[in-house]
Amino acid sequence: MSRSVRSWVRSRKRTTLSAACAVVAASIALAVGNTAVGGKGTNAEARGGDPAERVGASMRKAGDSAKETAERWDGSAQVLGDGSTSYTGAQPGQLKPRKLKPGEKPPQFVVFSWDGALEGDDHLFSHFREVAAESDAHMTFFLTGIYLLPQEKSGLYRPPQHKRGAAAISYPTEEHIRTTLKQLSGAWKDGHEIGSHFNGHFCGKKGGDDWSVGEWTSEINQMYEFVKKWKTNTGFTDLPPLPFDPDREFVGGRAPCLEGQETLVPAVKKAGWRYDASSPGGFQTWPGKKDGVWDFPLQLLPYPQRDVQVLSMDFNFLYNQSEGRTDGDPAQYPVWEQTTVDAYRNGFNRVYYGSRAPMFVGNHFEQWNGGIYMNAVEDLMRDVCPRKDVACVSFRELADWMDAQDPKVLEQLRTLDPGQAPVWKSLVSGE
Repeated sequence: MSRSVRSWVRSRKRTTLSAACAVVAASIALAVGNTAVGGKGTNAEARGGDPAERVGASMRKAGDSAKETAERWDGSAQVLGDGSTSYTGAQPGQLKPRKLKPGEKPPQFVVFSWDGALEGDDHLFSHFREVAAESDAHMTFFLTGIYLLPQEKSGLYRPPQHKRGAAAISYPTEEHIRTTLKQLSGAWKDGHEIGSHFNGHFCGKKGGDDWSVGEWTSEINQMYEFVKKWKTNTGFTDLPPLPFDPDREFVGGRAPCLEGQETLVPAVKKAGWRYDASSPGGFQTWPGKKDGVWDFPLQLLPYPQRDVQVLSMDFNFLYNQSEGRTDGDPAQYPVWEQTTVDAYRNGFNRVYYGSRAPMFVGNHFEQWNGGIYMNAVEDLMRDVCPRKDVACVSFRELADWMDAQDPKVLEQLRTLDPGQAPVWKSLVSGE
């Protein structure tokens, strides 16, 4: 069944885990880092490569817009800039948004997203691409810009309020840049969204909450540069360009530690992005906009057997279960994994049988507590995504769908409590 067809066939208590705790947990995540340990890599030697890569010149002149590039497209891959990126036409396999008919029940959207998007030694990026393909799911991969920048070129990064080249995470090895580029290309061709997780992953003091609109704008612009110039920065000549144009494809992101949305949103709007996923959390209600930008927050899910709710991201479960330790008691792993799965299913069932508000799940490619959070997400994806009235989509696809709806209908949907199952015929009137 095609994605477009499948997509259409198919009392609140505040959490004790505050946004501040989420930030603490995020800081713990930073301390752990990724499987890529920064090290000085050597540039790959020239090996000839594909003739199309050696053309070198972009079809796009300085100042051309993405729209102008598309209008001149002749159906063949057009290499851009230094050959790091290309324009290959519209992304394949995207959900075709359609306006709800009067009285029609919305599909249950679920968005799985990943912060960082590095293909590390555990190959979780490639693994979840396989899971998504088997589960009929699209996802959003929030790429960290410096994951395409070698350690030896770290001086090219000018982080706001920090020394040149500084970062709160490790720079990638040469091999991890190579494998990540391969996964980014494959993910885009699969229909997944490539979004932004910005660059240096700074949290707390001198992090996102302390940055001005101008500083966020600088962070955004540098992220573009790292993606557009990975060939220049790495010296790789044996890899093809990414099959997408970042000027067209980047339409949203998630800030590290969920910080700084107040000044980030104006910068996002200035960049022409359509959504922000940096809000530190909210109830499972239909999303709205902030200053004209879609606000897609992490959500509070009912935690099993406790009178609390927990944000829908792995490090928040980690914080509750092992007090922030990434290597808690192995004897508890089976219990913690099942608790995480049950929390996700509680959140899913609440809206699936209720308001049909989109569900958002955020994660990292990390093997914390024996990989139980990876297992929980995989379990949920395999369970819910193949259902005929569920659409596991990217944030971009969700924004497309939301933009296609009658604003009055969306306003009605936003009045529903998560578990409230309305009489759809009377609610979604389309009038």
